Amino acid sequence: APAQTLSDRDHQMLRSAALRIIRALGIEGGCNIQFALDPRSSTYYVIEVNPRVSRSSALASKATGYPIARVAAKVAVGRRLAEIRNEVTGRTFAAFEPALDYVVVKIPRWPFDKFPGADRRLGTQMKSTGEVMAIERTFEGALAKALRSLEQRWPDELELDDPALIDQPNDRRLFALLRALWLGATPAGLAARTGIDVWFLDRMEAMTRLAPSPTELPGRNGHEPTYKLVDTCAAEFEAETPYYYSSTAEEVSETRPDPGRAALVVGSGPIRIGQGIEFDYCSVHAAWALRSAGVRAVMANSNPETVSTDFDTSDRLYFEPLDLSAAAAVARAERVAGAVVQFGGQTAINLAERLAGAGVPILGSSVDAIDLAEDRRRLAQALDSIGVPQPAGGATTSIDEALAIAQAIGYPVLVRPSYVLGGRAMEIVHEPEELRRYMRWAREALPRGTVLVDHYVMGTEVEVDAVCDGDTVLIPGIMRHVERAGVHSGDSFAVYPAYGLTPEGEAEIVDFTTRIARHLELRGLVNVQYVIQEGHAQVLEVNPRASRTVPMLSKVTGVPMVRLATLVMLGERLRDLGWESGLLPPRPLVAVKAPVFSMHRLLAVDPYLGPEMKSTGEVMGVDRTLGAALRKAFQSSGIGLRPGGQALLSVADPDKPEMLPIAARLVERGYRLHATPGTAAALRRAGLACELVAKAGRPRPNVLDLIAAGVDLVINTRNGPGVSLRPGLPLIRDGFELRRAAVERGIPCLTSLDTAAALLAAWEGGPDLEVRTITEWREG
Repeated sequence: APAQTLSDRDHQMLRSAALRIIRALGIEGGCNIQFALDPRSSTYYVIEVNPRVSRSSALASKATGYPIARVAAKVAVGRRLAEIRNEVTGRTFAAFEPALDYVVVKIPRWPFDKFPGADRRLGTQMKSTGEVMAIERTFEGALAKALRSLEQRWPDELELDDPALIDQPNDRRLFALLRALWLGATPAGLAARTGIDVWFLDRMEAMTRLAPSPTELPGRNGHEPTYKLVDTCAAEFEAETPYYYSSTAEEVSETRPDPGRAALVVGSGPIRIGQGIEFDYCSVHAAWALRSAGVRAVMANSNPETVSTDFDTSDRLYFEPLDLSAAAAVARAERVAGAVVQFGGQTAINLAERLAGAGVPILGSSVDAIDLAEDRRRLAQALDSIGVPQPAGGATTSIDEALAIAQAIGYPVLVRPSYVLGGRAMEIVHEPEELRRYMRWAREALPRGTVLVDHYVMGTEVEVDAVCDGDTVLIPGIMRHVERAGVHSGDSFAVYPAYGLTPEGEAEIVDFTTRIARHLELRGLVNVQYVIQEGHAQVLEVNPRASRTVPMLSKVTGVPMVRLATLVMLGERLRDLGWESGLLPPRPLVAVKAPVFSMHRLLAVDPYLGPEMKSTGEVMGVDRTLGAALRKAFQSSGIGLRPGGQALLSVADPDKPEMLPIAARLVERGYRLHATPGTAAALRRAGLACELVAKAGRPRPNVLDLIAAGVDLVINTRNGPGVSLRPGLPLIRDGFELRRAAVERGIPCLTSLDTAAALLAAWEGGPDLEVRTITEWREG
């Protein structure tokens, strides 16, 4: 934005058409209209009309500085546009249409780095999980900045060699076009192949003339950026809101640091699997806490979908890529006392060491403390030194050493890298050849080559979030995962307060968490994940930052965790704020977090849950009892269980004994059971009637025909590694087609018997659900 290839005549034609449509439909408030325009004529079609604010409304608001949702809300209660003041300029009114003297580029963020085996072609089905936005004075500058904001590795030349990447829309097409232009392809030739307007390709060719290689962006040549104000009216009126973007095309900077102490809050960037809106919650509450403490909050982020990039969340907002050069430049321009990196997920944490090296102090936990927790090898040594148990294992960069560690501790082993989020590249490995292939891949693909090889412990997972000031360690609550270890915490159902813990087990977890926080000298937030086996806890990982469960725990306990952590970073002590060490008494409620998936949009991705995170969101259910809270959570995530339905069961041999009581409970609810041969035999031996159905790939009719005809529930578990995202490892095992067929038809497909048991517990608790405010639940 603004549209670069429309003539003024076309622009006015579409604008007039939009106004006629809105008036004819009688729409008051926000409205989104999408047109298809023939570039060779003035023929256009209306694709759709959305009589509401839409995903693009948030983008348009951030791009123009015009608060669409705020204005729409005021219109809904009877205000006229000419009566609503524009808070950005402070002078104009909402009837004044925005005018831009800069260019805005949005690029979607796709999850194919997590799912390289997925169908990467783009079409009418949305596949992105988030987006970035960049502002500059030129299209070239904005595009380069948006590409930096994606926080993704640029594909190498071998990846971009396929001509289909240019001919078909896909997530790597833009990179392939830039490479082709750098290698000498003409804009006109590429325009003919792709249908992309030659104007864009001309601009991209200009970018490549300054690029040092076909897989690198042009640099800044060492120039310090200047900062310009987003003012909605092309400088016709003076703007008052400090909402800035950097430019290398201007010499005069419009930002001036205000007197007084300031802190830079590093945001979390585009929404992606493993790093979602939970971290924006934390960034926003950190900004509010800074402002309430009299410290200027300077926010840096690149995501137009978030509250942190609203013009009034912080004292200063910078729409910038979250890389070292941009973050350090903002810190210098604002002369901040330090940077807050604990609330922006792994994006911000990964910047800590380099920001400190650039002269920007890190508030809260020191860079060394962060590295101690994030570096798996150093953490293992630290835990040993304070007597906190962990699964047997070791850290290595060597294939031979990894094989030796696995041989010593026994298979299966859990392999995972340091400094990643969302369980990226985490695998359960069952044999030496799998481990050998994984290590070959890790040596080339991981940013820090260290891989942790741990004995895989099957037990109950428990998660703790704490606020610490180096001495006092406040634990608002403990959460238990419904699924046993092996399913990523972000994909697990989680319950507060943790059920099934003995008083001794709970005390052990509190003791270990306190020891860890004090030994690492953490100041701010810390997240510790444990596995409980035979009543004793072992540490799985320590995260020296906000976790994705902080918003939920803050809401259900009433403890302002982010505010307390921010004040600790500013030098306050928890005791002075009225808080003591230890675990707070549980609130008189049960809260359940349920994951939400988008598997139906990502073809060829196995929906089986494992140690690498796959969910794209979450919901929460709150009630008096576990069963009722589970039911609310399942319903909110789109999973139901009606009496008298049909269930398809196909489970691995080790799971068959545990499956039998679940199957019996389904029969009690009037379910008709279908099962594959091995599962059917186990059911019949237990006296449970079922209909035999052949596996996928066997003569018809088989499970795929049954799913196509319609079932209400699929329960499928597997034995062994199954699908792997690492090149060279096994790609498809029996059951993949079954799971994909269920997901693509919207049928709940549960790949853990723990989840299946929880679903039955939820629907056996009775039909009546109580509705109360979260405050009423907390107060009992």
